[in-house]
Amino acid sequence: MIKIIITGSNGFIGQELLHRAVRAVDIMPVALSRGENRFSEHSGYQYVSVDILDADELERQIQIHQPQCLIHTVAMANVEACESDPEKCYRVNTEPLKTLTRLAEEYNFHLVYLSTDFVFDGLKGPYAETDTPHPLNVYGASKLDAEKLIMASNCRWSIVRTILVYGKPRDPNRSNFILWVKKSLEENKSIKVVTDHVRMPTLVGDLADVCLSMARMKVTGLFHISGEEVFSVNEIARNIAEFWNLNDGLIVDVQSKDLPSAVARPEYTGFDISKAKKELNFQPHSLMEGLQMIDDSL
Repeated sequence: MIKIIITGSNGFIGQELLHRAVRAVDIMPVALSRGENRFSEHSGYQYVSVDILDADELERQIQIHQPQCLIHTVAMANVEACESDPEKCYRVNTEPLKTLTRLAEEYNFHLVYLSTDFVFDGLKGPYAETDTPHPLNVYGASKLDAEKLIMASNCRWSIVRTILVYGKPRDPNRSNFILWVKKSLEENKSIKVVTDHVRMPTLVGDLADVCLSMARMKVTGLFHISGEEVFSVNEIARNIAEFWNLNDGLIVDVQSKDLPSAVARPEYTGFDISKAKKELNFQPHSLMEGLQMIDDSL
């Protein structure tokens, strides 16, 4: 049995990780998040309310549970909010890694950190793990600084960069790009979707499975994890409309410069996932398969 602590277990990715960890016969999951437990299932794991910024309480939980692995999913991911409050962004996205790397060294657990495609500037995608990051905004910079803290540490670590994670949330109060498009079109609302940003969307279940595999296999290093199909964000929206037989005439083609956000975002952030395929046997689902899985769960 491997004991895994999942931070941010109330979040979209955290809940998917917990859902899969609970069902695994070889994993003892411990869920850490702030406030009340919002995961719909209440057996097969321990839940502890912890503020990730509270270094003393975090260490106390490490001492109590003695994990073999900790998967860190907590992030301030709203790009506009990060830009308008850089201090809070760095406090949430970067500072905790000083504590987590120290604890990983001291208590000898494997630290798995979820990062982002926004560490790149989007000028030459698809990106391999060997490409040099160059973030365009505060969010990307805060995640890159966290990566640097991890890489400079002496702990056993894995960094998982991913792109536009989608899927059916375990928490009905949460949404993501796929469900936002679907709901908007079902309600006959017109939506503006950019044609000049290119992504390789990642199914949340694929991402969760990879993280748990890393924990089991004790695989360390930097990995790019995403789907392997390339779409503009607009094309993703139109695929959603086609799959659910919704009116794609409600989708308005725009360029990023025409939207009100003043925050720079990378244009093309696809990943070369050959390393993950080779070392982790990673085989991502297609977007159509992902949409079918969402539909089956509705």
